[in-house]
Amino acid sequence: MATISYGAGASAYDRITGRWSRLYIPALLAAAEITAGQSVLDVATGTGEAAVLAASLVGPSGRVLAVDISLPMLRVAEPKVRGRPVTLSTMDAQALACRDHSFDAVICQLGLMFFPDVVRALKEFRRVLRPRGGVAVCVWSTPERVPLFGILSEALSRHLPAQREVLHLSFSLADPLRLERVLAGAGFHDVRVSRETRKIVFESFEEYWEPVEAGGGRLGQVYRGLSEGTRQAVREEVWKHLSQFESNGRLVMKAEALFGHASG
Repeated sequence: MATISYGAGASAYDRITGRWSRLYIPALLAAAEITAGQSVLDVATGTGEAAVLAASLVGPSGRVLAVDISLPMLRVAEPKVRGRPVTLSTMDAQALACRDHSFDAVICQLGLMFFPDVVRALKEFRRVLRPRGGVAVCVWSTPERVPLFGILSEALSRHLPAQREVLHLSFSLADPLRLERVLAGAGFHDVRVSRETRKIVFESFEEYWEPVEAGGGRLGQVYRGLSEGTRQAVREEVWKHLSQFESNGRLVMKAEALFGHASG
């Protein structure tokens, strides 16, 4: 049985998922049209990367509330946001402990696809958003367009077939039409979906694999729960498929994300 924790892999998160997810944050904040003096809610902040950049945009006259269901993630975020106009708080995205119409913008960086009830969470985003405020969410594209996670998800699924859906949650909103529908279904207007691709480089396969071996992120936690022999088989399968991206000893690949943005 696959066991996925949002906190257990926090210490190694930034060495794999966080390391590359930050490349998409400027596009996310641009989609939300964040400016100086605004109040911003960063939902599923994780280790705080989006909150840090949002704070630099709102400046000392603005504020950022960065929330996450995982206290260990927020503990990693705390030193990053120290001295900035950022408040960290543990909070469930599906039941935000925030007043109605209290934020100019709501952002969610690579978290929406993991919520048990996506529309319920989006309705909460809209509830706390001020009139004419903006929402922006970033989600991963399809597994083949995000090979650094798609290949690992597929390899784990071969050994845990009953858990395939859970192991592929990262890609559950990869269909642009579905992303549009869930935003519109939550009551948002002027819904738009765009794509962004970034180049991702690891100096070696070992650099890619070390945080997985350490249990980093959701998939790393699943990997750590396997038997030693199964872990070795997964590692060999992942290397076999990632080797197509090998260039002079480095792994060079691209990863695509979708951005959904709308007004309240």
